[in-house]
Amino acid sequence: MTDGDGPDRERTVWLKADDTVGGWDARRRRITAGLEAGVDWVLVDTDDVGRVRELGDVNVAAFRSDADLVAEAERSGEEPTADAYLVGKSSEGDGTIDLPDDFAGSADLSTLRRSDDRAQGAYVRILGESYETFAEAAAVEAAYTVVVGEDWTIIPLENLIARIGSETTLVAGVTSAEEARTAFETLDIGADAVLLDTGDPDEIRATCDLRDDLAREHLDLEWAEVVAVERAGSADRVCVDTGSLMNGDEGMLVGSMSRGLFFVHAETADSPYVASRPFRVNAGAVHAYLRAPGGETRYLAELASGDEVQVVDTSGHTREAVVGRAKIERRPMFRVEAEVETEDGPDRVETLLQNAETIKVATREGRTAVTDLAAGDEVLVYYEATARHFGEAVEERIIEK
Repeated sequence: MTDGDGPDRERTVWLKADDTVGGWDARRRRITAGLEAGVDWVLVDTDDVGRVRELGDVNVAAFRSDADLVAEAERSGEEPTADAYLVGKSSEGDGTIDLPDDFAGSADLSTLRRSDDRAQGAYVRILGESYETFAEAAAVEAAYTVVVGEDWTIIPLENLIARIGSETTLVAGVTSAEEARTAFETLDIGADAVLLDTGDPDEIRATCDLRDDLAREHLDLEWAEVVAVERAGSADRVCVDTGSLMNGDEGMLVGSMSRGLFFVHAETADSPYVASRPFRVNAGAVHAYLRAPGGETRYLAELASGDEVQVVDTSGHTREAVVGRAKIERRPMFRVEAEVETEDGPDRVETLLQNAETIKVATREGRTAVTDLAAGDEVLVYYEATARHFGEAVEERIIEK
């Protein structure tokens, strides 16, 4: 089983880089730090859209104003377009213009948008309760509603999550990773995104890391008793070489039966004869399943450069890694069979692993080479009594043996 709602919901990080953060050099440094950290969106002024496109591949949101419309009419030629336009800066949204007296009953995004029908989002600074209500009204039409608190308290964000969280992509303004965590976790639902206003590369990176941590799946691994380890002749085995370095407690989940996958360690340990290869998992024979992100499985034979696979540690924490190559060679194999205790009684699962000292599984005693594995040992597995069809879990009776 898994816990948490992370895998089912995509949270994003926006980086604020408009003219309020300084001149272009300061903005460029901030945007570059964001690109290196992996932000999802950059929010700039309209004139900077093309500059951001030149720096890297990222979603670009841009502030629009009446001045932008006039300038656009005077320009000739094609201008770079943003992926989303926001209104609210230098207007009612940030308090530059007073709110209309009747906004509570009649205002919507058009109050901010005026004659600009290209805007998909609203930017509102929560300067008081009336601005909270204004944000709610704008969100009725806004695909994105960015709210930035002044002397921020949890209550306005809780109110907005409860009232408009299902109507719009709610983006909460923050200045640190710690504030981002609060925004993502408020009311156990959280904002859909955060707008990070900082030029500190470490803070930007920490916020992106937080986003990734919250999105990761957590698996409940369990112990299974080994009932047989026997030579199985030679087979085509697959080494999965990733573009990431793995830690000593990380590996992948593989098995001959989709319902029971064995934890196989990455080759992070040195041996007297072979150097460590911490980017590699010697995963087993070509027929075996490997667990992929999103709860899917892939046949080892199918893996190719550019595919995503799931890396898991012995505590069940997961992350994604990109396959650099899948290396297939004919090697002598062991068949490992283990028994899992279930509500319906014991169930046996198995896999084929290469007969070599460098292939290690997780046992009660720690990392154990498959060549030292014996009946009675307990190995770490991921068990789910669910059938698979083209890698997807299905409610269907399938017999694997």
